[in-house]
Amino acid sequence: MSVKAAAGAAAEEGPPAERLGRHDPVFLVRVEDAGLNASAPPQQRWMDGWLVRFNPGKAQRARCINAVAAGCRGIDEKLAECATLYRSHGLPMTVRITPFTQPAELDGVLRQAGFGYHDDTRVMVLPRIDRVALDTGPVPAGLTWAEVSAADYAEAVGALRGSSTPVRQAHAERLLASPVPYRGFVLTHGKEVVACGQVAQEGALVGLYDIATATGQQRQGRGEWVCKRLLAFAFDEAGARSAYLQVGAYNAGARRLYTRLGFEDGYGYHYRLAPGG
Repeated sequence: MSVKAAAGAAAEEGPPAERLGRHDPVFLVRVEDAGLNASAPPQQRWMDGWLVRFNPGKAQRARCINAVAAGCRGIDEKLAECATLYRSHGLPMTVRITPFTQPAELDGVLRQAGFGYHDDTRVMVLPRIDRVALDTGPVPAGLTWAEVSAADYAEAVGALRGSSTPVRQAHAERLLASPVPYRGFVLTHGKEVVACGQVAQEGALVGLYDIATATGQQRQGRGEWVCKRLLAFAFDEAGARSAYLQVGAYNAGARRLYTRLGFEDGYGYHYRLAPGG
C-alpha cells in the first residue's frame, strides 16, 4: 500500500501514542528544540518541513527524518527522495515520531505503509534543578574526574559501548560540529574509564548525554555520581536551572536512577523504520 493510499485509514486511528505529560507545553517545546539542536550533525538538509539527517554514527537522532512542519509537498514524494538519499549513504531510512510531529497523522500513515515501530524512548525533564540535592562530596577514593576533548570523549564512550572505529569517528565529528557546545567528563581509575557523561547547554537549559558506566562498575553509584556532578557543574559554572535527558523506555535501571535525581517523564518518541531497513 502506498503512503498516499494509506492516509485515509491512518487518519481514522488518530495521532501517535505519545502525549505531552503534565509539564508546561512551552517548556517541553523548548526541550525538544534543545535536543534537536544538540544532536545536529554536519550531514543534514532541510526538505519542505522535514529535517533530514544522515550522520553514520550510533545516535539515531543524528540519522533520521524529523517532520517538524507540515510542508507543501506530498509525503510519498518526500519519502521517495529521502529513500534515495539514505541508500546513497548506506543508511536505513528512519523517521522520528514525537508529539510535535507534523502532520499529526504521519505515524499512522507510515505504519500502514509498513514502516516498523522501533526504539520507544522517553524524554525526562527536571524543570528546576535543586543544587543542594546535588552535593556529591569529593571524588571517590582512587578515582580521577577530568574534562576531555570531544575526540577523546567519543573514543572513551565508544570503547565502553564496543562501538566500531567509524562510529566513534562519526560521533567525534558530530560533537565538534554541534551548534550547541558539548563538554564531556570521564571518571577514571588509572587509565581505565569507569564512567562518563556530557552536558550540552542552551541558556539555562542543560541536557545530559551519553551517560555510560563500564562493565563491572554498575551498581556502585557511579552513574548517579556522574549525573549529579554534571548537573552541579552546569548549575555553578554556566547558570543551568533546568535539565532534560533521553532514555530508552524499557531501560528500567537508568529510569530509576534519573527518577531518584528528580527527573520525570516529559514526553515520548519512537522511530519508524522503512521496510527492509
